[in-house]
Amino acid sequence: MKIWLDGGLRDTDSARVSVFDHGLTVGDGVFETVKAQEGRPFALTRHLDRLTRSARGLGLPDPDLDEVRRACAAVLEADPVPLGRLRITYTGGFGPLGSDRGEHGPTLVVALGETSRRADTTAVVTVPWTRNERGAVTGLKTTSYAENVVALARAHEHGATEALFGNTVGQLCEGTGSNVFVVLDGEIHTPPLHSGCLAGITRALTIEWTGAQETDLPLDVLRSADEVFLTSTLRDVQAVHRVDDRELPGAPGPVTAKAMRVFEERAGDDLDP
Repeated sequence: MKIWLDGGLRDTDSARVSVFDHGLTVGDGVFETVKAQEGRPFALTRHLDRLTRSARGLGLPDPDLDEVRRACAAVLEADPVPLGRLRITYTGGFGPLGSDRGEHGPTLVVALGETSRRADTTAVVTVPWTRNERGAVTGLKTTSYAENVVALARAHEHGATEALFGNTVGQLCEGTGSNVFVVLDGEIHTPPLHSGCLAGITRALTIEWTGAQETDLPLDVLRSADEVFLTSTLRDVQAVHRVDDRELPGAPGPVTAKAMRVFEERAGDDLDP
């Protein structure tokens, strides 16, 4: 496996980031996960736009997107896989052990891991912790993922693949690495960005391609929704057949099944929508 690190390809054994990198010591970094099929990235332009927005939100210098594109192409060419998780990580770089940044400049890492197609349906759980819709890094895709690690471990303990959060005012927000949609009376709804959820790339495309509505939703809508589905880079559109102890028989339901078909068709027509 080849990894791009600060300007060039490295072997896995020689790719090393300093133990004083701010991304490691305080989680001062942003990242993107891009789906790659047969060596071709999907929606790369949208992902790079969000990488820049996240970097600016943290006060990091804008990433050199030409270099990022070169890095992605080099890594994909070096290790072509049928379906891959292309990970772009951009951190504050070498710095002190506290929250202040150093002056050495950012670190850029691009790596690729092979993955497999997700199942058509999955189970999710809700968790007692909340997303802070008014936080300093709300809406930014940062490397500070410890909260997600804890919540996802809770999901796995209960036979699920995702954990769903409400926000501080009891509204449905998002998953640890996904956005959530519900079907009510035949219409698709998803929490708006002001709920505190991430502006997911797959979320945005799903809204554009299905006409889904952004709606403030109580967390307990999951108890009554006709259908529930998740969206993310590697899930695409994935139906939910269980929320906590509530079974949703017949998943994917007709509205979700149509959304899955539409997404697959439109994504197949344009690799960089």
